[in-house]
Amino acid sequence: MERFSEKYIITKDKEWEELGGGVSRKFLGYDNQIMMVKVKFEEGALGAPHQHFHTQATFCVSGKFEFEIDGEKKIVEAGDGVYIEPNLLHSAVCLEEGMLIDTFSPVREDFLSGGGVSYFGDKKS
Repeated sequence: MERFSEKYIITKDKEWEELGGGVSRKFLGYDNQIMMVKVKFEEGALGAPHQHFHTQATFCVSGKFEFEIDGEKKIVEAGDGVYIEPNLLHSAVCLEEGMLIDTFSPVREDFLSGGGVSYFGDKKS
């Protein structure tokens, strides 16, 4: 199935989609090959350990996060990037409220299907 977003995505005109556990997102563009998503985290929000067959590249716009990729932990702050190979187990904890830009290839069909995201929903106290 051919899917693609609008050519221009004006984020101020888009509502945040609440994912639970202090995490929300806005789609920034996609087609069958690639997807970009703006993800907002409250302090303490968790991206529980998960893996997927997609390649992922993430840019930290703001805040501070502890990522763990394939058993290796690293603190990531505004201006930093993260690359996650397909099928590697990874997670993140938001240490200071912030925002990430996630890019996936190919498109995350599971995101577009409207179902919930199983690895969000908890929040560290």
